[in-house]
Amino acid sequence: MSVASKKLKTRMRIKARIRGKISGTAERPRLSVYRSNKQIYAQVVDDLSGKTLASASSRAIPESQGIAKIEQAKLVGTKIAEAAKAAGIDNVVFDRNGYLYHGRVKNLADAAREG
Repeated sequence: MSVASKKLKTRMRIKARIRGKISGTAERPRLSVYRSNKQIYAQVVDDLSGKTLASASSRAIPESQGIAKIEQAKLVGTKIAEAAKAAGIDNVVFDRNGYLYHGRVKNLADAAREG
């Protein structure tokens, strides 16, 4: 087994454990984060209806290109907060999606909280 597949299996196991404990509702949807090597994505999901209510990504923000990934995460956090406010959402459950609450994930969450 390669290191990459072992790391992915570990993240999937952690993700399943997290998702067993949290779920998004219409009143309090789930803010899910996905982090790739180059980009970061966030979406607000109502798990009961299975719909994405708001989303933001570093690919969709033109000013995020060419800056540090930590700064990209902060921009995505503020954009997802704006999109959630526009959709009438004030409160969410944070889903770190198996990633450590550190670095880019933490910066996105903090920026979303401020927004």
